[in-house]
Amino acid sequence: MAIRVVVWGENIHDRENEIVRELYPNGMHGTIAEALNRDPAIEATTATMEQPEHGLSEERLANTDVLTWWGHRDHGGVDDAVVDRVAERVWQGMGLLVLHSGHFSKIFRKLMGTPCSLTWREAGEKERIWTINRGHPIARGLAPHFVIPQSEMYGEPFAVPEPMETVFISWYDGGEVFRSGVTYRRGGGKIFYFSPGHEVYPIYNDENVRTVLRNGVKWAYNPAPALVGISDAPNRPASEALEPIVERGPTLHAPGETGFR
Repeated sequence: MAIRVVVWGENIHDRENEIVRELYPNGMHGTIAEALNRDPAIEATTATMEQPEHGLSEERLANTDVLTWWGHRDHGGVDDAVVDRVAERVWQGMGLLVLHSGHFSKIFRKLMGTPCSLTWREAGEKERIWTINRGHPIARGLAPHFVIPQSEMYGEPFAVPEPMETVFISWYDGGEVFRSGVTYRRGGGKIFYFSPGHEVYPIYNDENVRTVLRNGVKWAYNPAPALVGISDAPNRPASEALEPIVERGPTLHAPGETGFR
């Protein structure tokens, strides 16, 4: 069975900006989905922000193994209920790929618990991406480094938690460096953030980038998810002990009381 991927795109620049329309006639989400579908192990469809429920209904997400997320212009316009729904699915085991300016999306900041801010410069600089974890599955088939001729500079400090793994580090003409490919786990779900992907450059047509995306989907896929989300893991007392115990001292809670109101 193929890995079921939903490629989510904000789809604002794609519709309104002439440069982006020329580079990506089917939208960035369409280009990313096409790249993923070149692998027979992946079945990618798309969803966009202007659709009802942003294209991410409970039913759709329940049948999604990995979600990719690209947003930029209107992070605040994403419905909080949809964000909570996506976060729940990640905790249950759905994989998540956050792309480029999605670093500042509601869903990424919610799952990271940090500002996820960075420094940036839009000057069309060369970006050299170093594969610093060459044995990682996301780096499979890549050279020790590759170059994107024109890119938006993303630089440190990157206000995210310490990554589980750092797979890529980028260097730019201006001298800055950036942790451009990092991984996390939240509950049963794997998260991969990959920074290249500024909309006015044809970055998602680059074969190295497309390889990273396909590898990232396969890494994030969890064939045996925990299926335990935030709402399925209540905070409750363990009134019964496995081994004999002797109670010492006063107790605050009555039997069966959770302590929360």
